[in-house]
Amino acid sequence: MEVTFRIKRYNPEMPGRDKPYWQEFTLTDVAEKDRVLELLHRIKWEQDGTLAMRRSCSHGICGSDAVRINGVNALACKLLVRDVGTKIQVEPILGLPVLKDLVVDMEPFFEHYRSIMPYMVNNDPLPADKRERLQSQADKDQITETTNCILCACCTTSCPSFWANGKYVGPAAIVQAHRFIFDTRDQITRERLGELAEPNGVWRCRTIYNCTPACPRGIQVTKAIGEVKLAIRKGATKNIVKVIEIHE
Repeated sequence: MEVTFRIKRYNPEMPGRDKPYWQEFTLTDVAEKDRVLELLHRIKWEQDGTLAMRRSCSHGICGSDAVRINGVNALACKLLVRDVGTKIQVEPILGLPVLKDLVVDMEPFFEHYRSIMPYMVNNDPLPADKRERLQSQADKDQITETTNCILCACCTTSCPSFWANGKYVGPAAIVQAHRFIFDTRDQITRERLGELAEPNGVWRCRTIYNCTPACPRGIQVTKAIGEVKLAIRKGATKNIVKVIEIHE
């Protein structure tokens, strides 16, 4: 089949192209099972080598190829032609500065990520007969879903609250915080909840629900944000967090 791409271009170093503009490309001999990323590769390799984009693993794990495809955030490596049709519009994700073409500056996103202390803190010595801190299956189940986040920024850059205020910590950072807040082995729950209770923390979420369908890993992002809000309302210590009903 024949597929037409409409790609948003921008090159700040080239006169005449230092303002965003749209460019069309046509590809032939396309199969319905071809991935959008493969076709972007063909455009770059066969038609215009100046096209800039990010990609790495091509298997939906690294999250580096997040773009807007036909107006919806997605990983280019996961969408097939049959999912999007023969007219495909591709543009950079919103809310982050565009460096060139489909490449955005991820530093503001990762700054928010670092702010929620995305690492386990436990100062107790390891049990004498153990090499690691073990959890029950029930405790692990509380955080299994949010550990699947790959930091692709699809959820955060689909959020109108983030578009309106780039200081908002964003859904992805809250999902990462959820993973540690509800981890029974971690010891700085209060500090994380305090960080997220700030004006640009979790309360900027308006439950618009854009983030959940945008997640390529199927994480229930809005639900995770709601659980963090509930933990803050309860003034939760680690012991209280453990008994919060997930669907409350």
